[in-house]
Amino acid sequence: MTHSIKRLPDAEFSVMKAIWSSQSPVGTHTITEKLKTGTSWKPQTLLTMLTRLTEKGFLVSERKGRERLYTPIITENEYLQIETGDFLKRYEGNSIGSLVKTLCASQELSAEDLDELRNLLKEG
Repeated sequence: MTHSIKRLPDAEFSVMKAIWSSQSPVGTHTITEKLKTGTSWKPQTLLTMLTRLTEKGFLVSERKGRERLYTPIITENEYLQIETGDFLKRYEGNSIGSLVKTLCASQELSAEDLDELRNLLKEG
């Protein structure tokens, strides 16, 4: 995995989430079905995004009959690790403690979130 991966725009991230949650390789019909609830994109819009994601190194595509199938090269966890690291560097001086303090101060964390954090710390 390379750290030259850039943060995805929200629309492309939505497409990747649809692909990550599907059995690979996945066709455009399946991706469209997974995206139906949140988008009203034209088929060409989705194809453009899939082409971009392939060019950026997130996907490989292969033609099978009349359909093009897509397989992720980068897992969701790999991408989220890169994005989380970049976020910490940009906004919290690479300090997870500062991030948690900020979240707690803004009251963005629920009691369940705090319990989950405590459990993660105990396991680590």
